[in-house]
Amino acid sequence: MIYASPGSAVPNAEFIRVSLTNGIATIALNRPELRNAINDQMRTELIAAFEWADSAQEVRAVILTGEGKGFCSGGDIGGMKERLKAPSGEVAFNGWRRQKRTHRGVAAIHGLSKPVIAAVNGAAFGLGLDMALACDFIIAVKGAKLSMSFVKRGLVSDGGGMYFLPRRVGLAKAKELILSGRVVLAEEGVTFGLVDRVTTAENLLSEAQAWAEELTQGSAVAIALTKAIMDQTFESSADQVFALGREAQAICYTTEEHRASIEAFLNKTAS
Repeated sequence: MIYASPGSAVPNAEFIRVSLTNGIATIALNRPELRNAINDQMRTELIAAFEWADSAQEVRAVILTGEGKGFCSGGDIGGMKERLKAPSGEVAFNGWRRQKRTHRGVAAIHGLSKPVIAAVNGAAFGLGLDMALACDFIIAVKGAKLSMSFVKRGLVSDGGGMYFLPRRVGLAKAKELILSGRVVLAEEGVTFGLVDRVTTAENLLSEAQAWAEELTQGSAVAIALTKAIMDQTFESSADQVFALGREAQAICYTTEEHRASIEAFLNKTAS
């Protein structure tokens, strides 16, 4: 069941739960008995939750986490087995269509116009780690196990990890983690940038909430535009980033937040 503030147009869901506190939406993966393994229905529900969060004006930031003891164990192995039962001529195309849904979900996380924090409450393997990497920031509990485990299933990282991970830890380190599929504890991950902060299980959500509130004190317009430009930094030239910045600043000049802040500053100075 997805729930939020009164009046929000949020669809019901079986495998995703949403709450809203002080403008911060918490989106929780909700298959704890399977360590929140991702199946087709959860993909669809996750997309709906993030699309709601992007459009809901009362939402200023999102925390992505998991119910139970794990963040996300990756793709549902049972579902993988069922996919392989399809006629050989259909396996590839069925997989291609499913990948489109996966990538739409990852894009919904990464492309959100508001800050997104992954609150990793336990193991994040395969697609689960890819989804955490799609967030802007990662805070994890001590002892949380993280692994790009795809190679151990004869697969490649298919949820954006090959794009996001090198940007976090550098190309050589990303190759090492992806090619080995080794398990990294959160305490190690924070030393080389895989994880941003480490905390206790008891404090995970409260610290994520406080961090999200800290990140959203400024203009929502300025935050959205800044995030959109910075997400293109590695693929853009300096001139392109400058041009995007000029366009974004022109928009900011027209906002009520900018006008109000200037007037408040001048009034304070005059007094």
